[in-house]
Order: sequence, then structure tokens, then C-alpha cells
Amino acid sequence: MNTTSRRVTESLPVECWLNDSASLLTYGFDNSRRSGPVLAVALPESEAQVQALVRACAASHTPIVARGRGTATTGATVPLQPSVIVCFERMQRILRMESGNRFAVVEPGLINGDLQRALAPLGFFWPPDPTSAAYSTIGGNLACNAGGPRTVKYGACRDNVLGLRVVSGSGEIITSGSFTTKGSVGYDLTRLLIGSEGTLGLITAATLKLCPLPQSRVALRALYASIDAAAQAVARLMSQAHTPSALEFMDATAIRLVRQHAGIDLPDSARAMLLIEADGSSEALDSSVLAIMAAANGDGCVEIRRASSATEALDLWAARKALSPILRSLAPRKINEDVVVPVENLPELVRGIEAAAAKNAILIVNFGHAGNGNLHVNLLFDPAEPGVATRARSCLDEVVDCVIRLEGTISGEHGIGIDKRDFVSRAIDPPTLALMRQIKASFDPAGILNPGKIFPDETLQNR
Repeated sequence: MNTTSRRVTESLPVECWLNDSASLLTYGFDNSRRSGPVLAVALPESEAQVQALVRACAASHTPIVARGRGTATTGATVPLQPSVIVCFERMQRILRMESGNRFAVVEPGLINGDLQRALAPLGFFWPPDPTSAAYSTIGGNLACNAGGPRTVKYGACRDNVLGLRVVSGSGEIITSGSFTTKGSVGYDLTRLLIGSEGTLGLITAATLKLCPLPQSRVALRALYASIDAAAQAVARLMSQAHTPSALEFMDATAIRLVRQHAGIDLPDSARAMLLIEADGSSEALDSSVLAIMAAANGDGCVEIRRASSATEALDLWAARKALSPILRSLAPRKINEDVVVPVENLPELVRGIEAAAAKNAILIVNFGHAGNGNLHVNLLFDPAEPGVATRARSCLDEVVDCVIRLEGTISGEHGIGIDKRDFVSRAIDPPTLALMRQIKASFDPAGILNPGKIFPDETLQNR
């Protein structure tokens, strides 16, 4: 064991380390289907241990990559150079839960779904609900500013966190925010740290803003003869007073796939689908649902169906739930982008995506969170096919150009990681990007925190 390795490994008790080859392989891999080189896996059990580890790594210039449960799809937790993986699976406690003050303080390794189950008996929930909520961690959710279907009404992680405790790249404890919903002291470091993908610091505790559980929910499914008709309905829904709690979109290809592969009965005339949910008090919900149904109806609407029971609501959502597994089975390679444009630009975005797919002969399936203008653009192909990788890259370039032309952004909730860093310079102007690099250097002077991520080049490497 060399001096550098000894300094780092001695920062934690021996039982907090994994060094076997199976663990190094497992923790260097995530849901992007990429893997990277791992020096060792650290499993800290307290903030003090995280601080000691970071200080040792900073002194020896050893890269660190923070990790939750590896559900990231952009490669954000895959090391690009030999690194210590810091996994927070042993830091999963709820430290405080105060329903009267509507907050909970939790450690980063807590599973989102476990938090929701703990909050439910108290009549509360934490709004961010990514598809991976059953097995993704709060720390991972915060690292990429996760959202989910409820974002249209309740916001993403940045809108639902009051404060953080973070260990910076130099090993200092940084506190941000407060235990109150109002506060104007100093800079808003909380919103800066959320979405930074472990490049500015390692989260050791988060104060989460809680919301009361709605008394009732109603699910609706609306089918349309065209993308334009569905998008116009989304614009109507988002411009009236009764905001849906979820507003999901599926395009014609997605509808065809669930019809063929999941056996879900959908009319042949349906070229677009909106899955709508409304929530609220039992007394007010009926009027909200009527207003939502009126807004959803219009030219090109083929059918609107309201669930009459919880079982029927699950049936309406079955098409959306079936889609992701189907996509995994269609092609060996999937590029999953989550682009966002202003809601009224959705029709033009879908047309641009369809044109890029046809031009490059790439199968694309679109679905996502229509109320936010957030589409998951899935490029499906077999990399063994000659020339297809080049066509897929060209197709993706055209999709990104279309998003930026429509005043959108290249990531809504998945982050940048490895997949999108080459596009960042198109989305962010040079002076702003330079300032971001300066912020990174202030938080992480040794350049050890998740090096090579977010930025479009290797400017911030170990020094």
C-alpha cells in the first residue's frame, strides 16, 4: 500500500471500506450502463467520517465520486479516472421530523420511497417523485435536481429543500438555508448545490420542505388525433386556474408500442395521449376536475376518460408504466435525453425531433412531463449496425439544436453527467460558463470532486 493510499484508507475505520474486485466493479457502474475505474469504495456512517475522508483525499489529490444507488442515467456517478467511490448507503437516517414546522432533516442515503412511507402516517409527503423513487436516494435526487410527474404542481428538488449540510472539496462543513420557508440572509447556496452532481460538495444532511397529503386524487386519460391537438390542450390546461398535479405526454410511437407490446387497448385514431391527475380536498376536487376536463377537451380530442376508482386509475396509468420496460427490450442501446422547452413550443419540438429521426433513420420515442414542457427523448438503436452510432450522434446533435432554438434547456431532471457535457457550451454562454468554473474552484480547490463532469472539457482536473 503506497503512502497516498494509506493516508486515505486510514481516514475511516477498516469496516467502512470495500476493496474486493466485485465491489469495485459494482460501484463503478450505474444506470447509464457505463463503468469506470475504482480505487476503493468508502461507506461512511457519519458527517465526521465524510469530512475526514475528504480532507485525506484533498491532501493526496485523490479523486472522489459520490454515489447513492446508481440510478443516474447520464453517467454522473461513473468515475472517469481512478477514484474513491463514496457511497452513502449507511447514512440513511431521518434525523428530525417536525410536522408542525413542515420539515424533515434526513441523511443523503435515505431512499425516497422510505421517506414517503415514514411521512404518510403524519399526513405529509415530499413532492419530488422520480420514476426511480422506490430505490433512489434523497442525495441522488438532490444531486441532479430530480422532479417527476408531480413537478408540474409542486416543483422539483430545488423548490422543496430548505437547507443543506455539505462537505466541500477542502473538507470544510458548509451550511446553507434555514429551517424556515422565508429567509434572505446571504447567497442562496442551497439552490446552487442542488443539481451540482457532487462537483461542489458532498451532502451529509438535507432539510426537506414537506407538503400535506391531498385528501383525494382523480386520474384522467385524454387521447388526441394529433400532436398539435395534445399540445394545444396542454397550453389550455396550464393557463387556467386549476393546475393538474400531474400532466404526462406520450407520442404516437409510444402509443403504438404499448398497444403492441403491453396489450393495452387504445383507439387506432389516437396519435397523442395526455395522462392527467388532479388532487386536493374532497370538497374542491370535483370542480377542479370539471375545469381540467373542459380545458383538455377541444379540437382534435378523441376521448377523455375519468377513472371512477383507484383500480381504474391504475389502469389508466398502465400505458405510461409499461413504456420504459418496453423501450429496454426494443434495442441494445438507448440514449435517454430529457429536454425542456416552453410549453407552447412543444409541437414544434416534436416535429423537429421527428424530422431528425427520419433524416438519420433512428427510432425515437417521446414521452414525459408535458406540463413542464419536459420530454424524455429516447433514441433506440443497435450499435453493432454499421454506421448507426454516427447517425445517432448526428440525430442527437439536431435534437439539441432544436431545443436551444426553441429557447429550451438540455436537461430537465437527469443532470449533465458524461452524456451531455459536450452540449453544455451550446446551452451556456462563455462568460457564464467561466463563472461556473470559478465557483467550482472555490468549492473544490484541489479539483477532486467528480472530476470531468458537467463542464464540456477537462479544465478542472486534479492539480
